[in-house]
Amino acid sequence: MKKPRHRVSDHAVLRYIQRVQGVDIEALRRRIGQIVDRHREHDGASGVVSGGFVYKLQGGVVATIISATRRNQRTSRKGGNRPRNDRS
Repeated sequence: MKKPRHRVSDHAVLRYIQRVQGVDIEALRRRIGQIVDRHREHDGASGVVSGGFVYKLQGGVVATIISATRRNQRTSRKGGNRPRNDRS
């Protein structure tokens, strides 16, 4: 498949999903919030694990959702978020 000449913003993708595909974005938002509420163990948590995914929280907001088994880009390890020590 040939690469398109125009980039597509995240906003445009979201609106396509919502308006063309007919996905109820607000229902998805509520569902994500309910998952986090159900699995959150304490205030100040930085993430919630559910169904093989990590729901990352920043300032009380679900900022992103990633696979719990995704390899860490910085460490090449599965899971965890341990920073590298570049001053060896």
